[in-house]
Amino acid sequence: MALKVSKLRRRKAPARRSEKKPRAAARNGHDDIRLWLRLLFCASHIESMLQSWITAKFGISLARFDLMSQLERVGAGLTMSEVSRRMMVSNGATTSLVDRLVEDGLVLREAHPVDRRTTILHLTDQGRKRFLAMAGEHEQWVKGLLAELDGSAKQDLLSGLAALKHHLEQLDAQAD
Repeated sequence: MALKVSKLRRRKAPARRSEKKPRAAARNGHDDIRLWLRLLFCASHIESMLQSWITAKFGISLARFDLMSQLERVGAGLTMSEVSRRMMVSNGATTSLVDRLVEDGLVLREAHPVDRRTTILHLTDQGRKRFLAMAGEHEQWVKGLLAELDGSAKQDLLSGLAALKHHLEQLDAQAD
């Protein structure tokens, strides 16, 4: 009986190995798709975690935090269109975000000095203080999510993503 079992195992083992080869070969032909899916998964997963944490801790959406980040980064204020472009969202989505931030006293709308049809957005003093408190937590969360990667893995990712970004920007420039 023991002999029969060992002969069966030997017969089955090569069949399992040969089954893996076609799957591996199929995967190798789709590295670009696998890379895209992995990038999408990681970005979506990180964004989902940050959204959950920032809502739980500060009662604000990640999109509102991102808008406040844009205003803090520039300092001198941005038009609604500039915010939309930087955040890669529609003007309508920006309007909704701004309305809520204005209601909360975190953002101020100001008339453009030259173009009366344009509004410039600024963080209020309260908005700046609140943003800086949230930004400190946000930074710690991001560091915690990436803490398990060693320095060389981070550098490899940065280099690869920089090359991808450059390539995509070139494609955009060619399309214009």
